[in-house]
Amino acid sequence: MRILVTGGAGFIGSHFVRELLGGRYPALSGAEVIVLDKLTYAGNLANLAEVTDRPELRFVRGDICDPQLVRELMTGVDLVVHFAAESHVDRSITGSAEFIRTNVLGTQTLLQGALDASVGKFVHVSTDEVYGSIDSGSWPEEHPLLPNSPYSASKASSDLLVRSYHRTHGMHTCVTRCSNNYGPYQFPEKVIPLFVTNLLEGIKVPLYGDGGNIRDWLHVDDHCRGIALVAEGGRPGEVYNLGGGTELSNRELTEKLLELMGADWSMVRQVPDRKGHDRRYSVDIAKAERELGYAPLKDFATGIAETAAWYRDHREWWAPLRDGAALPAS
Repeated sequence: MRILVTGGAGFIGSHFVRELLGGRYPALSGAEVIVLDKLTYAGNLANLAEVTDRPELRFVRGDICDPQLVRELMTGVDLVVHFAAESHVDRSITGSAEFIRTNVLGTQTLLQGALDASVGKFVHVSTDEVYGSIDSGSWPEEHPLLPNSPYSASKASSDLLVRSYHRTHGMHTCVTRCSNNYGPYQFPEKVIPLFVTNLLEGIKVPLYGDGGNIRDWLHVDDHCRGIALVAEGGRPGEVYNLGGGTELSNRELTEKLLELMGADWSMVRQVPDRKGHDRRYSVDIAKAERELGYAPLKDFATGIAETAAWYRDHREWWAPLRDGAALPAS
């Protein structure tokens, strides 16, 4: 089996690649893996250091919007797992053009390349943010897409492109929509690594608005295992929600991180709320449970403690990234 993983040097993609090559996904074991990554600010070859020397792995630095390169790499590919995306909401608010280019045009380029090469299956990794905001209950996969940020609008657009290639061309496509991820190797602009590394540096953490926005938290290991299950058994044209089952307000999350890092509320600074800030996300994972046997295994208390400890112990990984990037408040 040959698998093309886009964005495989990023946070979630690299975890998937490391676990795949480590034999964690039996249905994909023994596969040849091609990683295509542009190595933008959030892509980092250090994320793949522990598997770089594996003979099954081929790394290609390139752009998913490059049709010639995509055509070349799709030759002989059995499965595409598409992680590559611009993903930070704040950046999309200050400038959305690259989000449209990468998330929409890039996805279309990959879909066309996969179609032309008769790739067996295309798994598109998306987000719960495409649904918008929900006051109570949880979204099923059939819920209308009502994105509220340029980032989520670009991801919703790519989701619909994936659907169209299934409906029009009969491609075996699947879409996964995950809740907020956390874990090691996450770029330090996202809320958990930003707060942890700020506190390690003695810098106050920025809390948006009243801190009442609610998110469901999913460890990257559970997310990637869910993606592997979709790659193995997901039905053609279907969407699968993947959640972690831990809903926290941003204020509650901040309290937990302060406690873990031995800090108090004097290390928090209130900042104006994000434009169009969705109040609550919550996905219904019953379909993935029923059809694929998916369930999150990492309890949040353990996962967040392990994550904080990882950043504490790996300053050599994150310090250069913080120093080299203007980190928006998260």
